[in-house]
Amino acid sequence: MPVKKRSRRTRLLVITLVLLLLAGLAGGAFWTVGTVRASFPQATGSVKLEGLAGTVEVKRDAHGIPQVYARSAADLFMAQGFVHAQDRFWEMDVRRHTTAGRLSEMFGEEQVENDAFLRTLGWHDVAQEEYDTELSQRTKDHLDAYAAGVNAYLETRSGAELSVEYAALGLVNGGYEPEPWTPVDSVAWLKAMAWDLRGNVRDEIDRALMAERLSQEQIEELYPDYPYDRHRPIVTGGAVDSATDAFDPGAEPAPDAGDGTADGVTDGVQAQLAGLSRTLDGLPALLGPNGSGIGSNSWVVSGRYTTSGKPLLANDPHLSPQLPSVWYQMGLHCVQVTQECPYDVSGFTFSGMPGVVIGHNQDISWGLTNLGADVTDLYLEKIEDGRYLYDGEQVPYETRKETIRVAGAPDREITVRTTRNGPLVSDRSTELGGVGESAPVDGPAPDRGTGYAVSLRWTALTPGKTMDAVFALNSASDFTGFRAAARDFAVPSQNLIYADTAGNIGYQAPGQIPVRGEDGGGHDGRYPAPGWDPAYQWSGFVPQTALPYEYNPERGYIVTANQAVVDQRTYPYLLTDDWSYGTRSQRINDLIESKTRDGGKISMADMGAMQTDSSNEIAKVLVPYLLKIDVADPYVREAQQLLEGWDYTQDADSAPAAYFNGVWRNLLMLAFGDKLPKELRVEGQCLRVRPADDSGPLEDLDGTARTVRECGQRSPATAQPDGGDRWFEVVRRLLEQPDSPWWKAPADGLETPAAEGRDELLARAMKDARWELTTKLGKNIDTWSWGRLHLLLLRNQTLGTAGPGLVQRMLNRGPWELSGGKDAVNATGWNAAGGYGVTWVPSMRMVVNLEDFDKSRWINLTGASGHAYHTNYTDQMDLWADGELLPWAYSRAAVDEAAQDTMALTP
Repeated sequence: MPVKKRSRRTRLLVITLVLLLLAGLAGGAFWTVGTVRASFPQATGSVKLEGLAGTVEVKRDAHGIPQVYARSAADLFMAQGFVHAQDRFWEMDVRRHTTAGRLSEMFGEEQVENDAFLRTLGWHDVAQEEYDTELSQRTKDHLDAYAAGVNAYLETRSGAELSVEYAALGLVNGGYEPEPWTPVDSVAWLKAMAWDLRGNVRDEIDRALMAERLSQEQIEELYPDYPYDRHRPIVTGGAVDSATDAFDPGAEPAPDAGDGTADGVTDGVQAQLAGLSRTLDGLPALLGPNGSGIGSNSWVVSGRYTTSGKPLLANDPHLSPQLPSVWYQMGLHCVQVTQECPYDVSGFTFSGMPGVVIGHNQDISWGLTNLGADVTDLYLEKIEDGRYLYDGEQVPYETRKETIRVAGAPDREITVRTTRNGPLVSDRSTELGGVGESAPVDGPAPDRGTGYAVSLRWTALTPGKTMDAVFALNSASDFTGFRAAARDFAVPSQNLIYADTAGNIGYQAPGQIPVRGEDGGGHDGRYPAPGWDPAYQWSGFVPQTALPYEYNPERGYIVTANQAVVDQRTYPYLLTDDWSYGTRSQRINDLIESKTRDGGKISMADMGAMQTDSSNEIAKVLVPYLLKIDVADPYVREAQQLLEGWDYTQDADSAPAAYFNGVWRNLLMLAFGDKLPKELRVEGQCLRVRPADDSGPLEDLDGTARTVRECGQRSPATAQPDGGDRWFEVVRRLLEQPDSPWWKAPADGLETPAAEGRDELLARAMKDARWELTTKLGKNIDTWSWGRLHLLLLRNQTLGTAGPGLVQRMLNRGPWELSGGKDAVNATGWNAAGGYGVTWVPSMRMVVNLEDFDKSRWINLTGASGHAYHTNYTDQMDLWADGELLPWAYSRAAVDEAAQDTMALTP
């Protein structure tokens, strides 16, 4: 349950006191509640917008969700830009500065390294090229209209009238003023979306770093094969058979990639890759946290199995928790749907970008999850005297200068170097500048000289037409139009599910996915490759006609949750070997089959209940082993008994869920943490055991006083393992090998002996978890609950994480005690390397009813407004935390009935 909030009267008093105190910090600028309210959007009456051709109506319901009605597409998207800016301009401004590598202009020197890395990637430059050369004229017109709407809003307000964050920013950067919005600012956001969903570059780095300490066999044990025998791919029945007419009949199976290494070269670039890993960790996670485990759920059920007789479609993308939410709910309606104005669409949008990303129109609905295709490769480059080695020749690399403007400090200038494979990302860190001075050079590697640089090849750095795809999806009327739109959805590569009012369901895998190793070079994208060898180059892209799809499969439903798209053993192209391991997808498959067994039907309520299913799938495998352990210590035995009869659900009030997740975390650190390379680990700290009331001296569970050195346990704080479903699969297999070396835990120098096998390590993990949870939740296990560990704190962008403490308290909200868990369907994720706090969430939830769109339901993580203390700032949050969904009005009659405020935008 959510943590109880203050009363409205108390909140207003706190606000006033905080603002008065901030007034003193601002050197006498008198902040009032009126200052905060100055940025709240006008929701009633009329506003003149120069450039409109006709009047546009904006209707908002009690949650501030707008439905926009216009007579032309130009007016529709101009109004969308205006309304987005009303509610979310601070968010939009921060996003565009991020994608352009210009955060230092707003926030000063601390952002220079981030900006330098993003300038090296050149997102904004690629977006400009897309706008200039790739996008259709219709798309450009919509982008131009949207930008005009944003700028119309900016012309009427400035400073704190745009958002209270600008008043806070003025404390450190008083001269900052937002510049006009451009269409390219919108397109660049797609690059940020693609970056956070880019695929396996993290795994590629980690595997290379592991090669320092682990054998190839050990590394492969930590990256096991996908369990096709237990977890169903999205497209079943044989990848080729399901879409025979779509595959290139001349295609050959993907070549045997061997171990994918660059003949020992990767062993010598450990420091460089470790530096790159830290650089990636430091970048803003715009959509999701860095690291594995992030994903999404979507599924669609045919009317054959629903109570309505028409399809039901569910979607809940798992992204980083942000305040405001990354999504913005909205309806875009042409008063009369025509070829010139074809939009009658409602769903979830990104502020800063026109159109609807996920939702439905009058004929179809669609959802998105991350496909996880391998679209990035790291290449080792031999650099010397302004040239790099390729195919035996020295080739000049390209260079460009970038000037980074810094608030309150001199400008910085960087040089970006680019090879045929992409920009040299290793230039962006002093640690990376070492470029593998001790690298071995056996095999085909050239003499190392001063070492190797690292370049990044990524499909998103090639201009594409994804923005065209957004508008094509918004106006598609059938599966043919849906698939045509998907063909332009270049990056990020997503799983697209589909349903229509005629009763059809479908799936399409889109994306620009590279084909590797045409000359048999053995490159499978799993490790950094030698950039000097042509055999490791991309030879093209998987043909769009060869990408998997399904239409009305016999089983009557389709589930996508980041699992394998196809059985990669039979599919003629390598999409990736780094899928999510199918834990969530198989649980959803099982729930659907259980609901439809013996003629059962699935209702809207059933779909919502499935979205909040919190079953812990690894617990079902591991708990029987834990219960067989003979535990002599009565304090640990008391905790072990919590697992007896547990139903494996992870409700916020569950004590067994708290203890099991503690055991899981400690098991991973004991079995794997200290055995991984130092680049993947950081030092832990001693956990101090205190009495339940947090008073008195440090003590052991039996009351014996201990010193800090003798407290008996280091807090695990490694970067790996994070505990996601790859680790589920690793541990599942090792449980059948009780004498595996992985079960041997190193001695910690204290009284606790090292574990010599599976059962000893499991026993030690149970003991360590008992000690850890005692420090966090108290001695009395009757007071334990998962939610007390599993907390969600919502932080406002930038100032909510790095601003003055008082500003953070003004802008941030929480915490909430949450149900769910890592790779549960209700994926309130947490990182076992860092603690139990929530690191990613179902960022929204929707269930679309194709029998009657007005019966659909949706919820956002926070609320429509980006303005602190606005009624709609976090008004959906408690409902979201409780797993509830709001009514989703779509028809004009339903929208009119739900409307609380109506505003007219006039020429």
